[in-house]
Amino acid sequence: MSFSDLGLAEGIVRAVTESGYTNPTPIQAQAIPAVLAGGDLLAGAQTGTGKTAGFTLPILHRLATSGTPHASTTAQRPIRALVLTPTRELAAQVEESVRTYGKYLNLNSAVIFGGVGINPQIKMLKHGVDILVATPGRLLDHMQQGTVNLNHIQILVLDEADRMLDMGFIKDIRRVLAALPKNRQNLLFSATFSNEIKALADGLLNSPATIEVARRNSTVEIIEQKIHPVDRDKKHPMLAHLIKSNNWSQVLVFTRTKHGANKLVEQLEKDGISGMAIHGNKSQSARTRALSEFKDGSLQVLVATDIAARGIDIDQLPHVVNYDLPNVPEDYVHRIGRTGRAGATGEAVSLVCVDELEMLKDIEKLIKRKLPSEVIPGFEPDLNAKPQPIQRRSNDAPGRRPQGQGRNAPAKSGKAPAPKPNGPSRGGFGGNSNARPSAPHRSGGRGR
Repeated sequence: MSFSDLGLAEGIVRAVTESGYTNPTPIQAQAIPAVLAGGDLLAGAQTGTGKTAGFTLPILHRLATSGTPHASTTAQRPIRALVLTPTRELAAQVEESVRTYGKYLNLNSAVIFGGVGINPQIKMLKHGVDILVATPGRLLDHMQQGTVNLNHIQILVLDEADRMLDMGFIKDIRRVLAALPKNRQNLLFSATFSNEIKALADGLLNSPATIEVARRNSTVEIIEQKIHPVDRDKKHPMLAHLIKSNNWSQVLVFTRTKHGANKLVEQLEKDGISGMAIHGNKSQSARTRALSEFKDGSLQVLVATDIAARGIDIDQLPHVVNYDLPNVPEDYVHRIGRTGRAGATGEAVSLVCVDELEMLKDIEKLIKRKLPSEVIPGFEPDLNAKPQPIQRRSNDAPGRRPQGQGRNAPAKSGKAPAPKPNGPSRGGFGGNSNARPSAPHRSGGRGR
């Protein structure tokens, strides 16, 4: 099947083709016709499956062919599609995907999120927007100030709904839903299906089509997963050893806390390994710079907390390391999904100390498989070591919003416009041909 077979507008197919893609991924092949049909949709898709194009392409088609006349100026354009995402990075990438695939259409889009000035966003909204991509907290800021009009929304997308619930956005989401027209199309995408997601879907969706392209709470099968048992105080030396001995050139490393991320970067720098941290306490410009340098290959190691890593889309990212196991088992699925994306191979390594053995059991129970264990010579763990309590929560842990986002974010004013990540991203085409948006398969090559 090709994109031209799915009934999409010629301008959309042209933009997709120019991006180097001809064949839809499984989620796209199923989601696009479902969205075009106009009904509600509940879609289960892991990261790296191309779900973003699965909803952006048909939304662009529906708005472009709806027959709604465009005003001579954009000022009268009502917002007709709203996409809610959990993080700034993901919001920026989704909106860039919209712009990339809609470049031949008479439609425009905007992205709004916290941590940056609100005044430029207000000005942007006044100019008129067809498709708005937003994080829940900043959208509510605009709603409270009366600077956004949601009365004409025809299509609502909740992207990575499971993560939004984990981050405590459920009340914010309900407040947004209450402000939307009752008659609308609802699309809910989630990597995992928890009872909370099912409850949200039951209350939001009307006789939805249901698509699930991966086994529930499964891990991507083509990712090689293994654990390295190690003493807690040997994790940093082991990570440096793995990076150097294996000549890893691009490694995404997960820590539990922001402090742990900063400390690890300092330790790696002393070993001659270039690294940067990305987490909720980092400014948007610092996060954007770190992502850009990591994606273009000039940065060897990116150390991230779970929340900040959402939206990191990188073609053929070869290695993910769980320096700390996650607090929530489902986060393991999200983390390792950063590699092995849509046909590419990948490796996910977890450094596990005695303190984390119960967390490991929970992960293995969730993914229904026992992870192979390999002891690295020279880093043999002390078999008599006693477990110590783990700090299970930081400001970046599930249930807390990252700083600068959500209801507690300051509504800064007079600042520069909301930045979009510089350089390549899979949400857009940046300046690097190695980066693609969350998109279809390329014919004869790797896809999403």
